Amino acid sequence: MREEEKLMTEQGQVLEKKPYNLRERKIKDAPYRNMIRAELADELYDRIMNIIVLQKKYKDPNYSAKDLAKELKTNTRYLSAVINSRFGMNYSCLVNEYRIKDALHMLIDKRYAEKNVEEISAMVGFANRQSFYAAFYKNVGETPNNYRRRKLENNR
Repeated sequence: MREEEKLMTEQGQVLEKKPYNLRERKIKDAPYRNMIRAELADELYDRIMNIIVLQKKYKDPNYSAKDLAKELKTNTRYLSAVINSRFGMNYSCLVNEYRIKDALHMLIDKRYAEKNVEEISAMVGFANRQSFYAAFYKNVGETPNNYRRRKLENNR
């Protein structure tokens, strides 16, 4: 590891600098997550899946957790608790996961061969290049350009 990729903490531990400002996930104890009735959480889970995945709302870069909560006739804290407990992630990670799944297919699909990475990122719902690259790297472990290049070389 290069010197500039190491960070020192106050305790003297050496931490590795992650690309795209990615950080380790902190698990917080939020008591309200356990207060949701299982039946209601299951119903909200199904409705979230319907709206985010089947209606493909994840492709809308302006569709927020607040919009989803309004559509589900609940509040954002309740929505957040359900997403955390049922999906094991927050709202942003959830929508980004589906966006990345779409991007993975589009990057190697011949129908989108003339599209550059930025165009594909916009098509799957990312508002900017940086958030796309960061989410892609976090989920896949490599950049979109490297992924595309590697997949296309393997298919020859």
